[in-house]
Amino acid sequence: MLVNEHIRYEPDEPAPHALTAITALQGAVLVVSNTITITTTFIVAFNEGGSYMEWAVFAALALAGIAVALHASTLGRLGPGYILLMGPSAAYLAVCVLAVNEGGLALMSSLVVASSLVQFAVAAWLAQLRRLITPVVTGVAFMVIPVTVIPIAIDRLDDVPPGVEPGAGLAVGAAALGTLALLMLRGSGLFRLWAMPIAIVLGCAVAVLLGVYDAQPARDAAWFALPEFSGWPGMGSVFDQDFWALLLVFCVLSAVVAVKTSNEGAVIQQASRRSPRSIDFRGVQATMNTGGVAILLSGIAGTPPTMIYLPSTIALVGFTGVAARRAGIAMGVVLVVLALLPKVVGLLLTIPRPVTGAVLMMVMGLLFVEGMRTVFRDGLNQQRAFIVGVSLSIAIGLQSQNVLATVIGGPWGVALGNSVVVGVLAAVVMTIVLEISGAHRRRLETELDTAAFPDVEAFLRELGEAMHWNQASTDRLCAAGEETVSTMLELRDDYEGDEAPRLVLIARPGAGAVELEFLAVFSEENIEDRIAYISDQAEVPEVGDISFRLLRHYASSVRHRKYYGIDIVAVEIEGTRQ
Repeated sequence: MLVNEHIRYEPDEPAPHALTAITALQGAVLVVSNTITITTTFIVAFNEGGSYMEWAVFAALALAGIAVALHASTLGRLGPGYILLMGPSAAYLAVCVLAVNEGGLALMSSLVVASSLVQFAVAAWLAQLRRLITPVVTGVAFMVIPVTVIPIAIDRLDDVPPGVEPGAGLAVGAAALGTLALLMLRGSGLFRLWAMPIAIVLGCAVAVLLGVYDAQPARDAAWFALPEFSGWPGMGSVFDQDFWALLLVFCVLSAVVAVKTSNEGAVIQQASRRSPRSIDFRGVQATMNTGGVAILLSGIAGTPPTMIYLPSTIALVGFTGVAARRAGIAMGVVLVVLALLPKVVGLLLTIPRPVTGAVLMMVMGLLFVEGMRTVFRDGLNQQRAFIVGVSLSIAIGLQSQNVLATVIGGPWGVALGNSVVVGVLAAVVMTIVLEISGAHRRRLETELDTAAFPDVEAFLRELGEAMHWNQASTDRLCAAGEETVSTMLELRDDYEGDEAPRLVLIARPGAGAVELEFLAVFSEENIEDRIAYISDQAEVPEVGDISFRLLRHYASSVRHRKYYGIDIVAVEIEGTRQ
């Protein structure tokens, strides 16, 4: 079944050169607009300018290009192979300004470098954190972000030069948004592919007629310029008192960003494929490692941390239908070249803010819908609904009136002044409470071998008796466990080594059901994909498919997560008490 019919080229498919260039240019426009906005906002916040501004713009664009190209590559644990737009993010903006005010740009650089290590740590321990980084936490993160950004987009609609009629900005924004909506709803072919550039051009044309367009940034910029290396702020000392005073704040924020990045790595895999496919968490780990490298390089360069622009990425893939990694690599090259061409950057900066506000509104709407899809993907029971509702309520409330920042004050007040941070933290804390307060889990360790069947059956029969299930339910529980082990054995043909891998079975009893987690190390194929595949095939199975079909019959749900160094198969079985 197709879920993304608009995808014309998946990551592994080579798109035509012309289409690749078009997609790369559109993505570069989005990155440049966001990069310039965040960078200038950061600089204005502490009244810096001169050579540092020139350096910051160059470094931010160049690092964005490197990070985008790295994401699109497949370099082991460093390149997931997907298009992901990147650039300076507002998530770090408040704490970075605080660090600059306390100890200057050099202090900020050292803190950003130190906080980047958290990204690599969370990526390495992602398998151990799987119970916290759930679809509910993911969905909350993607619904909270639009809640905080949409007011900024609305403010842009009225951001016009002095002396212009008050309604001119709204007219320009309406023209851009209306064009975008019309082309996306009714357009096809090239009109849909070029929906965003057409909307921007038409919005600029209306802005010229209403006196909102300002071409001065393009006139003042040079055609080509090398960066002013004298603007590089350098690195501060880790022995500075201010460094240790702010380090915890930066690390906590970096941990939240790591959770957000893991969610983005999962979402982009779904958004880049025509057909549903289980998430490869090794790709998620690679996404997080690449994000860590981007933040590390940003700290060394002395600019606000470079992070993923997921809404813009989803919008770009949706408009163009191109998810081919070739386009991502081309986009990275374009951004590095643009860093050396101030005239082109200046031309992009002439796009009126009401136009960018209209585009931002649309992008945030798409992200909110993606968050809803993520939450509903694994079902929404009473506990999950409570977590989503309370987290959104907290984030929306703090967005309108942040009492935490007022009451706490200081560095922690600044960190908690971000409603995205608080909303995601609330979801994570409630998930931890739900996990800790659940029924006592049971654990079995053995080898992933045929000799494990008696131990697994004895373990599951004891579990069924402890849950007071009837004989039929207990038999189904044991059968599901046996077929899970069988499927794992069938997929370990390429396992290399004299000793069989370890098999860890963790049981989490619930109300009327039990969740079993089988942890092991073996082959490349995904059990969840295999079960989904045979569900669409004829009823006469191949011999090798029998275990997969039996597992699908016994279990109410099967989820397979592949990480570097460990595979986890989660099976849920429903039963009836005696």
